[in-house]
Amino acid sequence: MEQANNIEKKERLWNSNYLKVWCANFMIFFSFMLLTPLLPSYLSDTFGADKQTIGIVLSGYTLTALLIRALSGYIVDSFPRRTVLILSYALFALFFAGYIVAGSLVLFAIVRTLHGAPFGATTVSNSTVAIDVLHPSRRAEGIGYYGLSNNIATAISPTVALLLFGAYKSYDLLFWVAFITALIGLASTLSVKLREREIVKNNQPLSLDRFILLKGWRQGAAMICYAFSYGVLATYIAIYGKEEIGLDGGSGLFFTILATGLIVSRIISAQWVKRGQLTLNIGVGMIVTVIGFALFTFWRDITGFYLSAVVLGIGYGAMCPSFQAVFVNLAHNNRRGTANSTYLTSWDLGLGIGVLVGGAIAERLSYHDAYILAVAVCIIGAIHFFTHTSKHFNSNKLR
Repeated sequence: MEQANNIEKKERLWNSNYLKVWCANFMIFFSFMLLTPLLPSYLSDTFGADKQTIGIVLSGYTLTALLIRALSGYIVDSFPRRTVLILSYALFALFFAGYIVAGSLVLFAIVRTLHGAPFGATTVSNSTVAIDVLHPSRRAEGIGYYGLSNNIATAISPTVALLLFGAYKSYDLLFWVAFITALIGLASTLSVKLREREIVKNNQPLSLDRFILLKGWRQGAAMICYAFSYGVLATYIAIYGKEEIGLDGGSGLFFTILATGLIVSRIISAQWVKRGQLTLNIGVGMIVTVIGFALFTFWRDITGFYLSAVVLGIGYGAMCPSFQAVFVNLAHNNRRGTANSTYLTSWDLGLGIGVLVGGAIAERLSYHDAYILAVAVCIIGAIHFFTHTSKHFNSNKLR
């Protein structure tokens, strides 16, 4: 009986270490999303930046995260993961203070761009530690619930930002709240305990495969398409809602509805993930997401605006955790960090391109045209997944 209880305890999903890294991830994305909806307005109001300049400045963060994540996967697999996590998280928190003292557009752009480096390293190391503290039998399920921390943060943070700004009209207050939130997340990581693992030394010359899971390039290509569209959506929705639909401050409710759809979808689709039906989950999520973007783009009133948030939340909620599990299942255990970094790098690459291209199209044409492109890119990603990616995973998965 005692042995059975010990096994049950060992296999418990919500163990104390998992809860700590779950909370730490929540704080990462709460602090990040607290600034995201209002940064375009901040750059416009404070520095007089135009739409294309805003796109360039904001894409720097994502592109830096993209560049560092490939290296982060290698570092996480080569050095003690807890140490890497704490150091990267401390730098991530510190950079929020830089926004407060940045007194020019150039200085802000430098701080914002450099901030992407610790963000990329922290998300890779924290998600890898989360997988490490899960029992193998609960790992796929745990990956899905880990993503809920992103979703809940996404639901709460933009609304909090808009309420704070509406009450105090202070961008600096938002920077301070983000800084303090990140410090709380850092404190959560300090008490995480990991079993010592043997660092696998590889004396072979460095190659691209040490930094990127080349076997997962097809999955990465599909992920890039959907991250591109989300980058356009999330970055410019506040201005789009105000200029195109006449909603002032409606983006907070939009993100709340979207995140609610994400949460519900992940809870429901967790059963599919538990049964190993990863490609089915992704496929359904892709189709639903295309429908959501079509509603957002072509049903141009308040009803279509908020209805699309529900549909997009359901689509991304089903798709994203299964994509991460796919990358992990394509890699050996000693390359878990590389698998995670490849998944996150794919997302960042698509997100960064989406922010940059979306801003350029909005400047020359309109935000509506930028969202039409987002629909088209999603359709391309879905076609690629159903014709190539799904079959490749089922033929090459390791578990």
